[in-house]
Amino acid sequence: MAHDSARPRRRSPAAGAPAAARALRRKFSPAESCYIENLSVPFSRSRRHFLRQAGAASLALAGWRYADGLWLPPAPPAPIFTDLPPAATGITWVHDNAMSSQHYLPESMCSGCAFLDFDNDGWMDIFLVNTGRCDFFHPADPPHNALYKNNRDGTFTDVTAKAGLLGGVTFGEGVAVGDYDGDGWPDLYITGYGGNLLYHNNGDGTFTDVTEKAGLADPNWSTSAAWFDYDNDGRLDLFVCSFVEYGPAHRVSCGTNAVGKHYYCIPRIFPPRLSKLYHNNGDGTFTETGHLSDIGKNPGKSHGVVATDINNDGWLDLFVSNDTSPNFLFLNRGGGKFEEIGFSAGVAYSDQGMPRSGMGLDSADYDNDGWMDLYVANIDHERFSIYHNNHDETFTDQASRDGLGAATFLKSGWGVRFFDYDNDGELDLIQANGHPDDMIEQYDRGVYWREKPMLFQGDGQGGFRDVSAIAGPVFQQRWGARGLATGDFNNDGGVDVLISNNGQRPLLLRNEVGRRQHWLGVFLVGVHCNRDAVGARVTWNFAGRTRSRMKVGGGSYLSSHDPRLVLGIGAAESIAWLEVRWPQPSGRVERIEHPPLDRYVTLVEGQGIQPYPFRGKR
Repeated sequence: MAHDSARPRRRSPAAGAPAAARALRRKFSPAESCYIENLSVPFSRSRRHFLRQAGAASLALAGWRYADGLWLPPAPPAPIFTDLPPAATGITWVHDNAMSSQHYLPESMCSGCAFLDFDNDGWMDIFLVNTGRCDFFHPADPPHNALYKNNRDGTFTDVTAKAGLLGGVTFGEGVAVGDYDGDGWPDLYITGYGGNLLYHNNGDGTFTDVTEKAGLADPNWSTSAAWFDYDNDGRLDLFVCSFVEYGPAHRVSCGTNAVGKHYYCIPRIFPPRLSKLYHNNGDGTFTETGHLSDIGKNPGKSHGVVATDINNDGWLDLFVSNDTSPNFLFLNRGGGKFEEIGFSAGVAYSDQGMPRSGMGLDSADYDNDGWMDLYVANIDHERFSIYHNNHDETFTDQASRDGLGAATFLKSGWGVRFFDYDNDGELDLIQANGHPDDMIEQYDRGVYWREKPMLFQGDGQGGFRDVSAIAGPVFQQRWGARGLATGDFNNDGGVDVLISNNGQRPLLLRNEVGRRQHWLGVFLVGVHCNRDAVGARVTWNFAGRTRSRMKVGGGSYLSSHDPRLVLGIGAAESIAWLEVRWPQPSGRVERIEHPPLDRYVTLVEGQGIQPYPFRGKR
């Protein structure tokens, strides 16, 4: 007689169900596994029935629903941003990049955009920069810039001609908005290849070209610009980025010319140029003063600039991104003197000691430690950098730790911005991407000429999570993005996004989530300090948390943002207090207890909360 151990051992149905549950449990979360194992008891007599029930439980836990005999997948999450088409907004303008078979370098780099309230009605209007006639582009009907007035109903009207902004001969690049004469009306500075333009806002819906009178014409190639008060005299000065020496005398043809192919040259082969710092004389004119400090000793190939205070000394510093040459950090030592400390600060080169292709940039206190950090986007295979402020005039690149380095490794970044898209009080980050070389896909796998934008959610402690996949359909489409500006065009508290695309229509992305949380919009009006209050710090306390924002000058790439600050508080029901530290020369601190919520207010230096929109004199 055979021993029992040789006989097949029969397992009871009751014993089989927990084993199946254990096998399934390896595929599910602890909560799901517990739920499945509990299901095994009543269905232990039928393993097949049990598996069906376990599968159903798993689908239910994953958000699927059962209807009419079918399991239906969960509905996709609502988008964070919605791309509003031209038919809905009335913005029919399209950028003309003058693209030619010769591949002149300026064709690949433009253009910028801006949110501004040019008529002071409390609603953000839109300005878009276009190309124009230059030494290599001679169209019979030249493209023009565009000013769109906000109709307050989600649509816009083109008022460019009425505003007197159709003129001007320049191959446009960027735009910087600032009230340089302190009259309460935002003015426009437009940079370009072959000349820059200063338009004074007349306060009646029109602008006047005052470039020559102001002394701000530059016949070379300028890119980004930033208004800020570098000497704390209460007037906005101007920093203008200069790009490479380029023109008939310095033009180089790149490519396999024997067969007639050309590509956009890498800026490395062109000589660098000195950027310009213009002091506001207070009489409508400016004087170039960059040559009096390190600004005039360090030629570069500058794309972006942001005015920020990296050492909390009350003097605005300048972080400048350079293409194929070291980035600059001009530390403001007061008295009109700037010291270039990019190398010692750790922001000039990559970790391998190589210069990168710096393009868009921004500055903000993204981890809430009270010190302004830096961010700069580069070209593909160079990794973008997020520089944490070490509180001693040095920085540490945290891109690898935060995952931003890996996420952006194959991207080429231009417009960037720290902002709070969901109004939870923590800074998030948006990035506009697009490769400058239209033939890149022919010889570099995984890199695209037109690229997807990216959105990162910040946790307030220095970490960022890539949420591009749920940000909206537009984030799954490829664009030749360049400039990027943020602003709340419909005044609902959700900060919207404007992206200019090279040779394409612009994108107006409506924020769908910001209005779901509580917020306060603050429009700052300086009296003793510069009227735009560039350099001011706003601090607010809610639900036991304290957060702060600095109003920086410039930032992004070729673009200008909504001048208002939107302070998010999440699900909190009130702001305990709000404090404004105004820039010098006053430096006064004002505190407001329990300000209102879910609206815009005006804060005038020394006068507290005033009605919005503000049309009075400071």
